[in-house]
Amino acid sequence: MSKLYITTTQNVPLFFIPASVGERMLGYIIDMIVKASYIISIYYLFKYLKLLDLFINMETWGQIALFLAIYSPVAFYSLLSESLMEGRTLGKILVKTRVVKIDGYQASFSDYFTRWIFRLVDIDMGFMPGVLSMLLTRHTQRLGDLAAGTAVISEKSKYNLSHTILADIRGDYQPYFSRTQILQFNDNDMRIIKENALDAIQNRDMVLMEKLTTKIEEVLRIENKFSSREQFIRKVIEDYNYYTGEQTK
Repeated sequence: MSKLYITTTQNVPLFFIPASVGERMLGYIIDMIVKASYIISIYYLFKYLKLLDLFINMETWGQIALFLAIYSPVAFYSLLSESLMEGRTLGKILVKTRVVKIDGYQASFSDYFTRWIFRLVDIDMGFMPGVLSMLLTRHTQRLGDLAAGTAVISEKSKYNLSHTILADIRGDYQPYFSRTQILQFNDNDMRIIKENALDAIQNRDMVLMEKLTTKIEEVLRIENKFSSREQFIRKVIEDYNYYTGEQTK
């Protein structure tokens, strides 16, 4: 599986694992079940309220207007879900995938809108364009992803350790770095740093660990004085948790 390299807003080069075609298809099937369940529920609601005959006897324009109103949640499901849930739909949440920008920035509404528009080509024209695009592109991107500059990544944990930014901080903990230095990072930067540091340790990827350390040094404008890169990164994470923990007290 290829790795999707992303540079964060702090210029730290990190990577994610692109979601497989199977994961993307499974997420799509789950979303289809959600949408089908909605349509079936509306049908039986109309039947229970005895509104079907009323609908049949309405004028054509009235029928069209009502149909569009009922079908709108289905048509805009993926656009609204990804916009409101940071690149996720219910299907993606269950399969543990999400949409991200490949340039390191948070995907915007226009990016999700571009992906949604291209569903007409990728999916609604028989799936073949989208499936072929995912099979032939390095990061399993459908045409909508290529147009929007996005990719769908897997969020499945590969470690027994936590992937959150949380670190155990003792009551008498003394930070090494200054608050100004550490708070140049945000929660998402720190989460990504921790995930990739864990990956480098797990796979003994010294190249990634060196690049990660170098970029952190550039952001903090200091040199690593610790005996190992692992200790240096661990201290950065712990100091971040210390300072952000103070803010919530």
